[in-house]
Amino acid sequence: MAAIDCGTNSIRLLVADLPGESAGPQAPLVDLTRRMEIVRLGQGVDRTGRLAPEAIERTRVALASYAADIEKLGAERVRMCATSASRDAANAADFTEMVQRTLGVAPEVVTGDEEARLSFTGAVRGLPADAKAPFLVVDIGGGSTEFVVGDRAAGVRAAISVDIGCVRMTERHLPGDPPTPEQVAAAQADIAAAVDRALAVVPGREAATLVGLAGSVTTVVALAQGLREYDPERIHHARVSYEAVAQVTAELLSQTREQRLANPVMHPGRADVIGAGALVLRVIMERAGMPSVVASEHDILDGIAWSLAI
Repeated sequence: MAAIDCGTNSIRLLVADLPGESAGPQAPLVDLTRRMEIVRLGQGVDRTGRLAPEAIERTRVALASYAADIEKLGAERVRMCATSASRDAANAADFTEMVQRTLGVAPEVVTGDEEARLSFTGAVRGLPADAKAPFLVVDIGGGSTEFVVGDRAAGVRAAISVDIGCVRMTERHLPGDPPTPEQVAAAQADIAAAVDRALAVVPGREAATLVGLAGSVTTVVALAQGLREYDPERIHHARVSYEAVAQVTAELLSQTREQRLANPVMHPGRADVIGAGALVLRVIMERAGMPSVVASEHDILDGIAWSLAI
């Protein structure tokens, strides 16, 4: 299978085989390649309502490289899901035409509910057996954050998507370098209101385990662990306390972009929005009463791939 997740900030590729029948029901996919490029497709969408031509072109360049990998590895099924930025844009047809021409399949602009369910599938499959259900899975993207509650047996109980992604919050509230206390307070108030709306729909406060997905979460966890390089194996399923998340968030919001870039675990394309992403995670933990978060490197991308196995 070949799965592509095109979000507001990044576009990612997973080409994988299904696990063998003897591997067990919670066995992960057998990765052939995972790739990620920061293309910032959602550049300016919150302000203009349109995808910028240069953002579409950055995405096309990355997608052309992915298409070459898909052909080389012989994927039999391909699914590309496009999320928040593509839902919001008035000129989404330009993006769709570009994808069809470059990849040979049309992108599916999934609903927030479907995005949440795919994220839950990708995150929960393969969690350690001692991880306690029910799970609150949060996927902090560039334009939106998905909240899903469920367990392994019954699947998703409730899901919602709200517009508090790291790119959207940075563009809306955090123009300073570093942001001012007033800017941070405005962002925090906006995030808290959205999180409370989400938790009124999904029973996140009843969950036993918080599972955090996407680059904002994994970067915060890498920083909390003091890693000297980004190491997916050490980050995947690592548990980090609220206190550690709060400390990392405060440090990121007090730093300039150049100072954040100097950290060896920081992807260059994430340095300008990681403060907002960390703040979203911290506020979720506060409002949901979660003492810790378990990071997962498996997320909507894995969920898209699993959907092709049905």
